[in-house]
Amino acid sequence: MNPPVPPARPPSVSRAAALLALGLTAGTAFAQGAPGAGQTLRIQINSDIRSTDPGGNRDDNTDNVLLHIGEGLVALREDTSVGPMLASKVDTSADGLSYTFTLRDGVKFQNGATLTADDVVWSWQRYLKPGSGWRCLSEFDGKGMTKVLSVEAPNPKTVVFKLDRASALFLTMMARPDCGGAAILHRSSVGADGQWKEPVGTGPYKLKEWKRGQYVELTRFDGYSARAEPRDGLTGGKKAEVENLRFVVIPDSAAAKAALYSGGIDAFISPSPSDVIEMRGRADVRVDTTPVMTMVALLLQTNDPVLKDVRIRRALALALDTPEIARSVTEGLSAVNNSVVPSTSPYYDAAQAGGFKRDIAAAKKLLAEAGYRGQPIRMIANKRYEALYSAAVLVQAMATEAGINIELEVLDWATQLDRYTKGQYQSMAFVYSARIDPALNYEMVSGDKAAQPRKVWDSAYAQTRLAEAMVSRDKARRQALFDEMHKQMLQDVPMIVLFNASDATAMRRNVVGFKGWAPAKPRFWNVRLAAAGG
Repeated sequence: MNPPVPPARPPSVSRAAALLALGLTAGTAFAQGAPGAGQTLRIQINSDIRSTDPGGNRDDNTDNVLLHIGEGLVALREDTSVGPMLASKVDTSADGLSYTFTLRDGVKFQNGATLTADDVVWSWQRYLKPGSGWRCLSEFDGKGMTKVLSVEAPNPKTVVFKLDRASALFLTMMARPDCGGAAILHRSSVGADGQWKEPVGTGPYKLKEWKRGQYVELTRFDGYSARAEPRDGLTGGKKAEVENLRFVVIPDSAAAKAALYSGGIDAFISPSPSDVIEMRGRADVRVDTTPVMTMVALLLQTNDPVLKDVRIRRALALALDTPEIARSVTEGLSAVNNSVVPSTSPYYDAAQAGGFKRDIAAAKKLLAEAGYRGQPIRMIANKRYEALYSAAVLVQAMATEAGINIELEVLDWATQLDRYTKGQYQSMAFVYSARIDPALNYEMVSGDKAAQPRKVWDSAYAQTRLAEAMVSRDKARRQALFDEMHKQMLQDVPMIVLFNASDATAMRRNVVGFKGWAPAKPRFWNVRLAAAGG
């Protein structure tokens, strides 16, 4: 996930000094030779990566680092559609059961070997092996979206995937960053015993050193074969403008801010909204702010004795000024969005823009009809993600005006996640990480509660439309399905979507070329360190 982070505490001089003592000193001067030679771009991450296996033992930081090393056959474009990456083209059969990928010429692995179709087959056989630990195995082995029946290489430049059933999302799932982008790896990434060693990919950077708990350093792959197009999401032309990328583990946001201000790091990922406001007033720092697909919402347990009455859920929605909640919680960086479809999605239209309007009188009327007499409704929040706690406090205050009795329960994030997974809550302020397609967003929140207690919206109406949206390749029909689901969710109120987050990256002024984007995956190719005064 990449949700809003808590406001930073006042900088700790001693902690910042300790960071500098670890070698986080000001940027290296230009050296002769290749552009950026001898330079290291230092990027803060708030926790260490979990592994170097793309899409394996992973979390958000792991994905962010490894997407610089590995590349798949396809990748997400800037607008979150899917485009070719290692493939030069993709052909789909009329029945949607066969995908043929033609590989680009001249692509090299980071050990110098040339990419062939056999490498694609090897990589996918590894991903699809039962028990592989790949994040997205269930989407391709028949348990989820489809089943890959075979991956074959009729010649060194061609790979053919055969599926058991058509899916509109096959390429989208293949491109998912949390799947490691289904990176094609050289078989030397594993040892003779089949155990993982380190990633040997085709990306612009390769692994140089992982000093656990301190940093992960990547270095430029001089044999990289870039696409001819401009940078476009996770595809398009990529260029390693600096020699090294060092992802520095700094868990404390105050320490990270102090290191940025002192020149100890060059980039600070996801500073809090309050820090963003502060940083915008500094001459030595630049902040890139981008609306992203992360979703902050209130979850309402429809199996709860009180909240199973839809009138009470609707009354709560009518009691809230959701535009004000979005504005206050994010310091004005995010606007309200009451739809599961992210505001940055190509499927966000006039229907999705329709949402809840505050009406205290109507809320009180519904409560009276439901026989609500002030029974307490416990709302879970946490302080790891300050946006969730702040939103819960505002919800409590606004609900009180309509006569709804909200009691806050503050838990640590791990405990809250456990309660969410088991469906053991009345209500909670929660955050969902970005999903690339609206069908995946709806799949994330809807389903059979008896089989999966974490599901929020148990609706046959929704499931029927979602099943069609997963298969249909007709954009107009998919749009109509998403519009229908949104309107029905506003009636059923299993959750109240508040806003999509805005993701920020703060940088020293000499960092040039960085650009955020909707999936909240920071990209440090095509980024350079300008010379002093440049």
